[in-house]
Amino acid sequence: MHPGAAVTLFWGLFVLSWLAAAFWTRRGEKRVGLGNELPYRVLLTLGYVLLFHLRQRHPIPGLTWRPTEEVARAAAIASLAGFFFAWWARLHLGALWSAGVTRKPGHHIVDSGPYALVRHPIYTGLIWASFCTLFAYHSGLGPARLLGFALICLGYWMKAKLEEDWLSIELGGTAYASYRARVPMLLPFWR
Repeated sequence: MHPGAAVTLFWGLFVLSWLAAAFWTRRGEKRVGLGNELPYRVLLTLGYVLLFHLRQRHPIPGLTWRPTEEVARAAAIASLAGFFFAWWARLHLGALWSAGVTRKPGHHIVDSGPYALVRHPIYTGLIWASFCTLFAYHSGLGPARLLGFALICLGYWMKAKLEEDWLSIELGGTAYASYRARVPMLLPFWR
């Protein structure tokens, strides 16, 4: 299978399984609100549209790099690590997971498993999978895909920041402040 087709399949399977798993979560008690979530949602949507912009009809000489077959294959395989890391985090979070910034009944700080490595391992896994996706397509790595990846990174950072600020208030600032001091936000081993 072509690496671009493989990484597209991996994303499709991930999204379908992620949507199906939404049925085992608890209902939220309180939500931050769509108005606060809209900026990161717009950035993520635009970022993914640009990332999966499969055809570069007019590559810009010097600004578009076409990966070799080996690089594309390695990138497609490496993307699986991001998907598995995100799923590990989702399974570890269990019924506390939600798509939006939400407080659930019995909500508490989860700081074990992947949450001992980074505070937002789902976003970390998806950023890694997005990074690998950059290199999986033979149509090239150009400005549109790079911009898409940058928007994805910014969107997940904005969502993580919103979530942390809101949960610090909802769960009590001292407990969350201690967790923030111990564990990096998105990149393991980087503070």
